[in-house]
Amino acid sequence: MAGVMDSVNQRTQLVGQNRLELLLFRLNSKQLSGINVFKVKEVLQCPKLTIMPKSNPVVRGVANIRGGTIPILDLAMATGSAPLANIENSFVIITEYNTKVQGFLVQSVERIVNMNWEAIHPPPRGTGRDHYLTAVTQLDGQMVEIIDVEKVLAEVAPTSEAISAGVLNAKTLERAVSMRVLTCDDSSVARKQITRCLETVGVEVVAFNDGRQALDHLKAIVKEGKKPEEEFLMLISDIEMPEMDGYTLTAEIRADPSMQKLHIILHTSLSGVFNQAMVKKVGADDFLAKFRPDDLASRVADRINLVSGD
Repeated sequence: MAGVMDSVNQRTQLVGQNRLELLLFRLNSKQLSGINVFKVKEVLQCPKLTIMPKSNPVVRGVANIRGGTIPILDLAMATGSAPLANIENSFVIITEYNTKVQGFLVQSVERIVNMNWEAIHPPPRGTGRDHYLTAVTQLDGQMVEIIDVEKVLAEVAPTSEAISAGVLNAKTLERAVSMRVLTCDDSSVARKQITRCLETVGVEVVAFNDGRQALDHLKAIVKEGKKPEEEFLMLISDIEMPEMDGYTLTAEIRADPSMQKLHIILHTSLSGVFNQAMVKKVGADDFLAKFRPDDLASRVADRINLVSGD
């Protein structure tokens, strides 16, 4: 695995082409799982772990890696399977989500594959509500499960969803009740977090699971003779989504004169490798790292007051 991440910094060229690269790995079974390479900082043989008393059982310990202390989570255990038994021969995938670094303990790491987001699909309907998948895809006749890491992290280390006092004022709250916000995110946890935050602000939320659904909805609005920028205060979109990613969604909206005035914020956990130049290239108005309720509420409040004339 020494060279598996050697060219990760060159992979930003995939952004904006509705493509991604998946790092494939296995947990306790033959089932292949995947994680977006953009979230991965490093892959290494499991180092010596120091047990942390009173920590969540999913956290198998902490490791000192390149001068930093990083929690190591057993991804098999976190997703409802038996814990990994042979830690010494396992691998750790070091990732960055929402500006935080953690390692995921996995049984083995396979390879990196280049794919189109159109080949990535939502989990099958029969999967149930308590699964840990954001998407699935087919590779060489075998299903690959893409893990909902945001759900795993929310369960292991919940973050506050409360909006601090002073972020919203009475006038903003009064204005918000007449406004709607369009959102799309493939993570069920992220959708709920965003919806609860926006509902606290007071706006009505229309939520979709991926960029394709959001784009189809906007096209339907246009077909009815309506203007998206008048129907919605803004679009808040994740970047990584099956069918169509947030970059491609933004580019499609900006290329269509009938909807190009819609205000767009890209809201993502791609913090460590996020390319600000790409936001400008595809035409998004702003970028916001997940999940910071004060920041999200503040951006929405600013937009409410702007369109209201303040």
